[in-house]
Amino acid sequence: MQEETKDNTISEEEQKIEETNTNAETDYFTTSKLERNIMYSQMIERYQEILNSSSELTTAKTVAQEEINKINSIQNAIMITENLLKTKGFENSVIFVNGESVSVIIGKEKLENQEVAQIQNIISRELNANVENIHISLK
Repeated sequence: MQEETKDNTISEEEQKIEETNTNAETDYFTTSKLERNIMYSQMIERYQEILNSSSELTTAKTVAQEEINKINSIQNAIMITENLLKTKGFENSVIFVNGESVSVIIGKEKLENQEVAQIQNIISRELNANVENIHISLK
């Protein structure tokens, strides 16, 4: 009987550690997405100020509107891509776009070649990225 209690205690402790690790991983992805979205919001705000300014030239306002449209398009594509990755079994992922370079962090310890190809396919299709510009990291 004592051994059973000891085994159950160990299992409960291991379970708590696993839950803590899972929560920390989820927090990383949630925080990263939040920080990314804040950055995009701040960029849009700055461009909005140019659009609302009476002293800015028409060309500056045109560029500002184009940049806002580009940011909104990127945000939409990232959201779709992250959701598609989730439907393919990659529960935790976060994507960062920097020019033509796309970095994706996947919440897994290991990926099979087939999974890498699947991730690259989704990202290249949804974000119009060349495969050589897609960088996959694991967390």
